Amino acid sequence: MVGVDTHLDEHVLAIVAARSGAVVAQHSIQASAPGYAAALRFAADEANSARVWAIEGTGSYGAGLARFLAGRGETVLEISRTPRAERHLRGKDDSLDATRTARAALASETLALPRSGERREALRLLLVARRSAVDVRREALGQLRGVIVTAPDKLREELRVLPTGRLLKRCSRLRRSSSAGADELATRLVLRSLARRIEAATLEAAELERELLGHLRALAPALLDEPGVGPIVAAQLIVAWSHPGRVRSEAAFARLAGVAPLPASSGKTTRHRLSRGGDRQLNRALHTVVLHRRQYDPATKDYIARRIAEGKSRRDATRLLKRYLARHLYRLLQNQEPLLA
Repeated sequence: MVGVDTHLDEHVLAIVAARSGAVVAQHSIQASAPGYAAALRFAADEANSARVWAIEGTGSYGAGLARFLAGRGETVLEISRTPRAERHLRGKDDSLDATRTARAALASETLALPRSGERREALRLLLVARRSAVDVRREALGQLRGVIVTAPDKLREELRVLPTGRLLKRCSRLRRSSSAGADELATRLVLRSLARRIEAATLEAAELERELLGHLRALAPALLDEPGVGPIVAAQLIVAWSHPGRVRSEAAFARLAGVAPLPASSGKTTRHRLSRGGDRQLNRALHTVVLHRRQYDPATKDYIARRIAEGKSRRDATRLLKRYLARHLYRLLQNQEPLLA
């Protein structure tokens, strides 16, 4: 097992014997194409039998190394960061972290393959950029409304009654007034700046969403036919699922989404609790679909009514729906035509 502790400029490797857990060799490389080639040569020299790479951070600093190794037929596993408590008790440096990564892979009950695919990575990047644009728009809109609250009376009375669309247009066209005081001049400038920022962020988010839609029509058009599944939700589903074989079962997909109930029984008490782990963006995507179906889908309305009649609360019925939805969407992804790269 080759454990890799990844950083921006340098990666540290530790080769650990699978049977004993003993450290065979350690080495550091540059985080570059020549460095990746050096890592492969080092592993071939020190572990020339069957080997597996356990890499921490395959979605960030370790992405380049993971792609390089996968392209050369190496088996690569994605390993989560070592818990803080263990690092505190046993010490921390890059060599220790690389060794812990290898041993964590040997001891793990569930092993994860890194996400892969050029289009999947394109979706991830587009989602990140769109989320940032939406955050900018939301924050600026809150700031704009806050400025209106404290604006001079005449300006405040004019703007506070306008709907959002007309408000942005009016604020983006505000001009300086020779008769205005210093506070009103500053207010007009700030409102214009915020309104134009909101408009630019809105256009940017719309452009990114159109780009997402183009990739989704090539990757998984069947997802877009599902009630409540739009481009953002569909993209998040594909980013989390990635490719056939990464998530081993629909139960594992539900656990990844944080919708699989966890056993919390003790003695004579048998109960389950809601999972707070997993991919929270995936969980949010499922929740968005359930909210849409709960409002517009007759079959979903009937299901909730039936569960409530059985004694379940509305929240419990929603949780059950999310678990069912995870199963349905996982099977849809698994059984469709092979995704493009």
